[in-house]
Amino acid sequence: MKHSFVSAARSGPGGAAPPPGGRRPRWRRRKDARPSEILDAALVEFVERGYAAARLEDVARRAGVTKGTLYLYFDGKEALFKATARAAVLPSVEAGEERVRSHTGTARELVTDILRIRWDRVFNSPAGGILKLLISEAGNFPDLARWYHDEIVVRANASLEQALELGIQRGEFRRLDIQQAVYLALAPAVMAGLWKRSFMRAVQPPFDPADYLENWIQTFLRGIESRPQREESHA
Repeated sequence: MKHSFVSAARSGPGGAAPPPGGRRPRWRRRKDARPSEILDAALVEFVERGYAAARLEDVARRAGVTKGTLYLYFDGKEALFKATARAAVLPSVEAGEERVRSHTGTARELVTDILRIRWDRVFNSPAGGILKLLISEAGNFPDLARWYHDEIVVRANASLEQALELGIQRGEFRRLDIQQAVYLALAPAVMAGLWKRSFMRAVQPPFDPADYLENWIQTFLRGIESRPQREESHA
């Protein structure tokens, strides 16, 4: 029955042929696209205004829908924010996970790839504004910050943790506190992302982003690389 219904819908009323070019009616395309259009609009509103100041009616207006239509897809502001964060951030998280699964080179190369993925999200992507929002408003919305940390940050960090563990096992990296190393590795990217969305709007940046990226990665890798132990001199 479902197949017959879909076939009939594609043929049009009474089995009529579809319009020239096989295009679907505009309302069908709009309905299918609405969730992603709402999420795109929500990302802009949340990043520009912050969580507290963002209004659902402004999101709906930017997406070209009514506020009532927005509620057909999302229960409220918190649900919309979580869906927006997932849509904006999880693709890069999944890219890091796939890189770990498919990597066949050195651990150093794997760590480099993962750090570049994180850089693209934190510094280059509009999704980096989500992190700034949560850092600035975590005190007022601790449950939201906790959700983001537990569902997204922990999962994202796991890929880097696995890459570091691989390097230790292979002898490429010295033994270290992996969880602490992850936060040390990511801090420069977070700082650059915050700078871009604050001071960089008013003053010239104190660094070239491309040079900063390379210096950050190389400095971190040199700090964790395995070195032959030197015998102590007993002179």
